[in-house]
Amino acid sequence: MRILLLLASLFAVFSSYAQDITVIDEATKQPIFNVAVFNQDKSKSTLTNFDGNADLSEFSTNEIIFFRHVSHTETHATKKQLLRNKNVLLMKPDENALSEVVLSVSGFEQSTRDIPQKVVSMGREEIVFSNPQTSADLLESSGQVYVQKSQLGGGSPMIRGFATNRLLITVDGVRMNTAIFRGGNVQNVISIDPLSVRRTEVILGPGSVIYGSDAIGGVMNFYTLKPGFSHKKEKVVSGNAYTRYATANEEKTGHFDFSVGTEKWAFLTSASYSDFEDLRMGSHGPEEYLRHEYVLRRDGEDVTVPNEHPKVQVPTGYNQLNLLQKIRFRPNYEWDYSLGVLYSTTSDYPRYDRLYRKRNGELRAAEWYYGPQRWMQTNFQIGKKGNGNYYDEARLTAAYQFFEESRNDRDLGGETLYQTEEHVDAYSFNLDFEKEFSENKLFYGIEYLLNEVGSHGRETNILNKETVAGPSRYPDGSTWQSMAVYTSFQWKLKEDLVLQTGARYNYILLDAEFDDTFYDFPFEEANINTGALTGSAGLSWQQSAVLNWKLNFSTAFRAPNIDDAGKIFDSAPGLVVVPNPGLEPETAYNAELGFQLNLENVLVLDVSGYYTYLDNAMVRRDFDLDGETMIDYQGEPSRVQAIQNAARAYVYGFEAGAKLIFNGDLHLVTQINLTEGKEEQADGSEAPLRHAAPLFGNAHLVWQKENLKFDLYGEYNGEFNYDELAPTERDKPYLYATDANGNPYSPEWYTINFTTQYRVSENWLATASLENITDQRYRTYSSGMAAAGRNLILAFRYSF
Repeated sequence: MRILLLLASLFAVFSSYAQDITVIDEATKQPIFNVAVFNQDKSKSTLTNFDGNADLSEFSTNEIIFFRHVSHTETHATKKQLLRNKNVLLMKPDENALSEVVLSVSGFEQSTRDIPQKVVSMGREEIVFSNPQTSADLLESSGQVYVQKSQLGGGSPMIRGFATNRLLITVDGVRMNTAIFRGGNVQNVISIDPLSVRRTEVILGPGSVIYGSDAIGGVMNFYTLKPGFSHKKEKVVSGNAYTRYATANEEKTGHFDFSVGTEKWAFLTSASYSDFEDLRMGSHGPEEYLRHEYVLRRDGEDVTVPNEHPKVQVPTGYNQLNLLQKIRFRPNYEWDYSLGVLYSTTSDYPRYDRLYRKRNGELRAAEWYYGPQRWMQTNFQIGKKGNGNYYDEARLTAAYQFFEESRNDRDLGGETLYQTEEHVDAYSFNLDFEKEFSENKLFYGIEYLLNEVGSHGRETNILNKETVAGPSRYPDGSTWQSMAVYTSFQWKLKEDLVLQTGARYNYILLDAEFDDTFYDFPFEEANINTGALTGSAGLSWQQSAVLNWKLNFSTAFRAPNIDDAGKIFDSAPGLVVVPNPGLEPETAYNAELGFQLNLENVLVLDVSGYYTYLDNAMVRRDFDLDGETMIDYQGEPSRVQAIQNAARAYVYGFEAGAKLIFNGDLHLVTQINLTEGKEEQADGSEAPLRHAAPLFGNAHLVWQKENLKFDLYGEYNGEFNYDELAPTERDKPYLYATDANGNPYSPEWYTINFTTQYRVSENWLATASLENITDQRYRTYSSGMAAAGRNLILAFRYSF
């Protein structure tokens, strides 16, 4: 009897495993994730997991089962046939799909072959190999996003001549931009943990139809780790442990993520901690970048002391903690519920470029630092699949975010520490739909955003610790709201020709009341009620198996936010920016043309050209308050300026990328970007656009064989001479090297780097990089600190 029970148990276990199949890419032999598996009337369905596995137990033996994936040719077979084939199904890549699936353009899966916009994407494998310290470094490694840094705890992206609040950041589909995103450098991207990012997609060019305000120069989408379900009766447990060390800033990073999945429930926890010491620059480059002296507080006095190691940028170190928790519940194929909580905090971190400014030959500041930058996002998402009359897929996203930042500064020898603290409560609601009509697709949705801004100022006497109220940076209690409706349609005009059109209407409300305790403004409040209509139309033409063309026209906008209309701050010594409640939206008009040439997957060439015109641009110009052009700000007479709709600007550029495959093991990848931009000045003349980056690019020679991968690569940056610098940059000579005429300029630079990765075993992965091998001393354009000198990075990852 016991033998019979044992045999029955073994048969049951065997039968259970026999119901599982694995779907594999016929070309790469890799498992395929997210393959839709269903019967003819779709009454039974499932999806393959990350290992390409699917449970077929609910299907009958002779039932025809269909397998569909966006980048592969659809196929079908009976379960009986699959079991005869050792539970393996091979799917052929779709030859018409030149590249991968992206989510960013519509919010739903689309093949890049069919979309007219250029999207740069990096998957999990590329992210792990690039080994970035921050998400700003992750973007920079793409070769198509330029990054400015004013301090080690920073990284402000530039895309196609635009930056800061003219670029949009989203995390798991939730807008990160807030009502206090500024025109100056924005560091919020470092709050995103690169070690918990599974995919990054960057839209190059406008994205306002889907994303609304701020998406003028581009959209940066980050998708974090996602817990996976089990397709078997038992739960699936997986995870990673990771550690990294870097010599240039004595970085010490630790990370783990842990996931548990059952058939209906899935959980994921992730945590990362990084500690960075002061950053050491390179040995060969401009002397102006060296840090010869700094300020210490000693015996109750500010003392300027010599720096024994001038290549060490004192102070720049800080530390950061990132946490992530996700819970998913999928009761059946149609419904998917997800709750995500992300949290990031830093220590205080120095604003390095403010600490070496001088006045009358002496260092100006004794202290200048940002308080902890805190960010929390809680998002709840519901996904619904079906064949309804109005949609085939729907997604609801409701999110709450909390942002906190502060600024703290004190002059050399001064007794008063000036402090401002800001926080934003950001609420968002999105409802998005997708509907297929034969081979055409309709996307539509609605959005509501609410930002509530809190802002406080105080002045602390560092000697007696007495604190009094001080002017806030923004009007406390101000609000910013956005309501929008959008639609986009993908028309398959012919088998090789796809047209994508879209339109969005946004209505913006801004309300702020100004406190007259410290400043006598000639206005008491700002009430901005305005709307914006944007649209896009683009073609993707697969002329042949070799050549794909993309043509796109689009408009975008940026509505005034609290930072534009209500900010008070010192933009430079002797200049103070004051509120302006009379602002209107700025509008961008964009055209781009590109092609991809694929010569039998041996040589792939990707080229794009674009032109963007910005009308009614919000820029900082001289201003007056009831005729007063000078006011006292923190004890210093300062010229009054304000953000105004006072200019037009245009930017055009060229991007080219190539991949050359020498053989199955060796290939070359290269990217180059050229941007030119001009902005109208107060006198009607034109001057260089501040965020149009110099020529930049990279080249990677990659060799991979089984468990070993080598990457020898170079990165480079062209020069901006004095005449090519924007006027606002010429006013900050302390950031730059000095030319033969004594004028500031941004020198050209290059680095040579080498990365190797070795899979020690199925579980262990080791990565080593030697960056800036020739120890160059350089600053990326507009940056306030020099980049790392020669830098050895060691990392180890354990996966289970």
